[in-house]
Amino acid sequence: MKIASGLLFCCLLIAHPSRSLGGDMVPEENIVEVPVPNDPTVSFRIWFAVGSQNDPDGKSGLANITTSMLTQAATQENTYEEILEKLFPLAAGYGGSSTVEMTVLSGRTHRDNLGEYYPLFLDAILRPAFKEEDLERIRSEVLNFLENTLRYSSDEELGKAVLYNDIFAGTPYGHIPAGTVEGVKSITIEDVKRFYGKHYTRENLIIGIAGSYDGETLGRLRGDLGTLPEGKPARVPVPSAALDGLTVTVVEKEAPATAMSMGFPIEILRGSREWYALAIANSWFGEHRNQSSHLFQVIREVRGLNYGDYSYIEHFPGGGGRMRPPQNVCRRQQIFEVWIRPVPNEARHFALRAALREYTRLVENGMTREDFELTKSFLKKYVLHYATTTMERLGYALDDRFYGIDGSHLELFREMMDDITLEEVNAAVRKHLQVGNMHIVVVTPNAESFREALLRDSPSPISYATPKPASVLKEDEEIQMFPVKVRPRDIRVVGVEDIFVK
Repeated sequence: MKIASGLLFCCLLIAHPSRSLGGDMVPEENIVEVPVPNDPTVSFRIWFAVGSQNDPDGKSGLANITTSMLTQAATQENTYEEILEKLFPLAAGYGGSSTVEMTVLSGRTHRDNLGEYYPLFLDAILRPAFKEEDLERIRSEVLNFLENTLRYSSDEELGKAVLYNDIFAGTPYGHIPAGTVEGVKSITIEDVKRFYGKHYTRENLIIGIAGSYDGETLGRLRGDLGTLPEGKPARVPVPSAALDGLTVTVVEKEAPATAMSMGFPIEILRGSREWYALAIANSWFGEHRNQSSHLFQVIREVRGLNYGDYSYIEHFPGGGGRMRPPQNVCRRQQIFEVWIRPVPNEARHFALRAALREYTRLVENGMTREDFELTKSFLKKYVLHYATTTMERLGYALDDRFYGIDGSHLELFREMMDDITLEEVNAAVRKHLQVGNMHIVVVTPNAESFREALLRDSPSPISYATPKPASVLKEDEEIQMFPVKVRPRDIRVVGVEDIFVK
């Protein structure tokens, strides 16, 4: 697969000879190219079809740790400190990300430095050292993330992680890629070696390359990665996750504000016409970081309760640090998700009702003609900002391969904005969104009092520090009474220290 951008720029000879030990070439059908002749850099994304869904029982986090052992540890040629010293004068680096279904080892360097950079990057993939001291360092970092950073530094990321774990509990999606405390503690060097040997194979990868590379570079890459062992592990079945009614997890945590996330599985994937129709409705309702979206206006702009309110029809990790959608976090089972950034604790019940009320109105009424026309016009321009760099374009090209999109998702997105009708949008909303079955995660202090308030479904009036228009106060009377019916058996209260343990 090649995304054309002019003729290939044949500009460099690699001084360092290939250290390929023989073996088959990675086949052409496993190559994704994005040639950009006027970009002086060369970008790599080597995608292995493995992720946290492949973690063995009792070893949650093994896929993530194996990735780190390749990209943040020693190789057979160099210690990790020596690698960093050699990369520094090149102003280059490499790294890895392991999500639920994708592991991507990525790197970028100036084409003039490719001769020095390439062997370092390939050594990380082909010749890891798997040293015990590296595992201990990486394990310590992951445990610190699970036990401290995720639990105590960001209630928003905590809530979203619990949401995914709860929705997919009992399935291969049922733990975040970082794993669990017990799982990470149990991982040994032998576990890492076995996992690497099973999943880092020639048939289990896609080579992504972009920028001003030449045919020799690509040929060498195909040959070197062709030395990986044969094998293609059986694909993990798509998880089956279903909710029965409104279910709630309340995470007890001392915090100055309450963070909330809510959602449910949806059976729709990028690339279908219905997906782009649903994307229009979602953008109007809660486009990420968009101050004009409806939910943002109701909760943040009009009432000043928080910093922002957003919704998603695809997995969107790390939303607090992103302005645009990430690449290479693809999944075969997505969820519809609403993210309510922290609100004052005294306004938590009101804010939850406000979000559910506006969502219910979208599902029941659909979009208006005016909102539809404005939103699709906005999206047609906004999607141009999704991939402003060569590395991002390469990421999207790999995602196109994952979802089986013939061509470019970004180009198709813009084409659909001219083609899709309002009737299609509202039909997609009715088909894929619903109000009866949803899971809600609330990170808040005094969890039992919130649980009791939910069970009573009693009014939740709100007060403001500054006067509000009469129209807002009148609407507040409706919001504070909006029914949120939860059965006692469907509310779980858990202490923050008990999250991500096993």
